[in-house]
Amino acid sequence: MVKRSLQASHQGIQSAKLALIDKFGTQQKLADALSVTRQPVNKFFNRKPVDSSLFVEICKKLGLEWQEIQENRQSEVKQTSEQDSDIDALVQEIREQVKSSIKEKCGTMRVLDMPQPIELTGERGIYTNVNILEKITGRRRLDISELLQNSEPDNFERFGLNRVKEKRIPGIEAVQRHYKLMVFGKPGAGKTTFLKYLAMQCIEGQYLTNRVPLFITLKDFAETPKQPDLLEYIAQKLTVCGVQDASVKANKLLRQGKLLVLLDGLDEVRAEDTKRVLLQIRDISDQFHSNQFVITCRIAANEYTFESFTEVEVADFDKEQITIFAEKWFRLTDLNEAKRFINKLAENKGIQELATSPLLLTLLCLVFAEKKDFPKKRSKLYQEGLRILLKKWDAKIFNERDHVYKNLSMQCKEDLLSQIALATFEQQNYFFKQETVEVYITEFFRKLYHPDLDTKILRLDSEAVLKSLEAQHGLLVERAKRIYSFSHLTFHEYFSARKIVANSAWEKIVDYLTEKRWQEVIFITTEMMRNADDLLLLIKQKVDSLLALDDNLQEFLVWVDEKTRSVNTPYKSVAVRAFYTSELIDYIHFLDGALSWELAGYYEPAIDPDYERGYDEWLQQQLQEIEAFRFGDDDSSYNPTQCTSQIDRTPFNWDLAIDFDLEQILSQNLKFINYDGLSTQLEHAISHALDFQLQQKLQILHIKLSTSVTNNWEDWLQENSQVWIEQLRDIMIEHRNIGHDWQFNSSQKQMLQQYYDANKLLVNCMNKYSNISCKIRQEIEDSLLLPVTRLKHKN
Repeated sequence: MVKRSLQASHQGIQSAKLALIDKFGTQQKLADALSVTRQPVNKFFNRKPVDSSLFVEICKKLGLEWQEIQENRQSEVKQTSEQDSDIDALVQEIREQVKSSIKEKCGTMRVLDMPQPIELTGERGIYTNVNILEKITGRRRLDISELLQNSEPDNFERFGLNRVKEKRIPGIEAVQRHYKLMVFGKPGAGKTTFLKYLAMQCIEGQYLTNRVPLFITLKDFAETPKQPDLLEYIAQKLTVCGVQDASVKANKLLRQGKLLVLLDGLDEVRAEDTKRVLLQIRDISDQFHSNQFVITCRIAANEYTFESFTEVEVADFDKEQITIFAEKWFRLTDLNEAKRFINKLAENKGIQELATSPLLLTLLCLVFAEKKDFPKKRSKLYQEGLRILLKKWDAKIFNERDHVYKNLSMQCKEDLLSQIALATFEQQNYFFKQETVEVYITEFFRKLYHPDLDTKILRLDSEAVLKSLEAQHGLLVERAKRIYSFSHLTFHEYFSARKIVANSAWEKIVDYLTEKRWQEVIFITTEMMRNADDLLLLIKQKVDSLLALDDNLQEFLVWVDEKTRSVNTPYKSVAVRAFYTSELIDYIHFLDGALSWELAGYYEPAIDPDYERGYDEWLQQQLQEIEAFRFGDDDSSYNPTQCTSQIDRTPFNWDLAIDFDLEQILSQNLKFINYDGLSTQLEHAISHALDFQLQQKLQILHIKLSTSVTNNWEDWLQENSQVWIEQLRDIMIEHRNIGHDWQFNSSQKQMLQQYYDANKLLVNCMNKYSNISCKIRQEIEDSLLLPVTRLKHKN
């Protein structure tokens, strides 16, 4: 009968080691073949008892007879048992002695402008589990087209630009899988916090309860007087915690594989100390390989290679992690604040993108907690985040070895990044090759210092600067082999806008008015200007020119203006013009099948039991939005009445309501609505029609509808719906001067959409920012969405 646990004899283990080299090479490969972690395999080769069934399986994989490998001498078994008991007692003794020190150093975190430390773990803990990428993103062998595979250059997902497809695993799982782990990550990615969390989990008995955790800041170790070796330094740390005979006990713990050695910030070690520290880590991790080692290092800080270590990368936070972090942050004050924070993030994709960095997410929480909102001027928030990465964070952990880069002022760093940003953004290069960005850096330094400097020297310096930008600040990131991008698209946009403002390059930005990807750059540029009058006037001129040469589209704008003049409404004329323009665009989208089934069936009564009440409330809300003249998606702080007199609010506007009703019916895809839905829509139109003749004709149309579909709705759709729709159109044209079939071709439809979107952008710029004079604001507002003939007439 096989014993419950077995261990190898001295002679047997020698045979096992030879077989391992021959068949697998490493313990990890043997563990993979057995589908177990490396820990029990390591115990086997260290002559420690392992489960008997696993002992037998290991021998079988190695091609050995387990009976010949096992230890049979009872005295040695007894001795081993006693030794195990002694070492376990020592581990628990020292764990108790280092506990207070670990909790003091690793139990809290405090970064940026936090007024006080915040707990890391426990009920009040802020720690959010990190995810690990098992492949370093910057070492992927991908080209730019592959990186952009799922992104449309003009309309990509902002939040996911820097998302990678590699599998993510929880950080704690990565540590459990690998005895020796090198954790890379961008500045502010949470590497130090992760190590602190491991130390706290261990000392609090949640993980690796049979090990003693040691948290070592490598910069402190490297700069310790008299330069002790790492074993001596560990003994010193234990002595400080009150451990007697620390050298002997540290050696014993290491030999028995009882330490969890957490080495933080390899990249922070000074150049003159780097070689010595690397040798120390290699020696101790090789000599005492049965202990667990985790090292953290910034990506691109240097080419540190430890053959026996598995290299992984800290992944950016995803939406779930952002939510968890926010809930933990705000739960001590107000849980509802976390919900408001998440909702505000969702409203602003640029800010949401920054939240993928734990450091910048902390900044966002600090700002939001103070102001209960994000700043109206987003560029101020972006600038604060950049200053943290460029200065505050760097001042805390500054590396002297980057001699070329360290003397650059904050202004120069921002100027350099701005030059790179605009040059690449103009070319739609969200990802760019290393040699390309090095050329931009070379040009910058040639202008900064002297045009006659040796190009070869400048190119070498440019490579060093690029690596510093990545390692020290994380603003440029290697996404694949020798392919870079800005760490966040938001920063790419911000620096592009900064360059435009610095160069007063208004014409440049206006040329890109119809490209969606430039919208955020235009917003930031407008916001950063002291006075945006000239820029907005240029944008207005460009907007007017978009349809100026198309007679059919100009005829449509003439109709919009005439229709606006004919309706009885207290709303601003420009807002009413926007209403009729958007109604036509919605109709075009329906005809082109661009809207979803849900939108097509919006007025289906079955969707809302309170339909009769809800429709009027919803319609009134739409009309009130028109009053505010916000036909774009903005979060404006501008009060549109600040430069013009406030109009009287009215409970309902019948002219716009009937036109809205009729346009909605005409735009309806009847395949996605039943008879009851269409009938109810028509009843609403009848109830809103103040013109008696119009009301009568609509009632006749309603009777035709009800009598025609008595038998079969599908038959009516196929045979009679088109005639019925044309009759409705004739009534709309006769009585309301709406419903015209403009017969726009595909090019004209695209031009009209671009024109409308450009007007929305212009309005949003005026609504968002106050750096526009009342005179220019009013001048632009009065002339929006007018045909060129009316513009000439106004001038």
